[in-house]
Amino acid sequence: MPVAHPVALAPLTRQFRALADETRLRIIDLLRGGERCVCELTDALDAGQSRLSFHLKTLKDAGLVMDRKEGRWSYYTLNADAFAQLEEFVGGLPSTRLSTLTARCCG
Repeated sequence: MPVAHPVALAPLTRQFRALADETRLRIIDLLRGGERCVCELTDALDAGQSRLSFHLKTLKDAGLVMDRKEGRWSYYTLNADAFAQLEEFVGGLPSTRLSTLTARCCG
């Protein structure tokens, strides 16, 4: 039987909590098209600056987005590594975790 590798749950918990909000999911969806200036995000979401800043900070603190400054503007992009880790975790659930549990308790 393969040995399960321990998963760091604290970062995943922060990421899933950050994703559990419609506005933040809309931001993620907009960033799927590439880097965006904060002014573009404000216009696209029809959101006030303070509300948008709160959501961007939450996503940044969770490691899901990265920013860079250029002059007085901030530009945001998705953190591909973080989403790869989420994909690996979620994608591995049905094929490994559930079948392992079934085999242990019912087999």
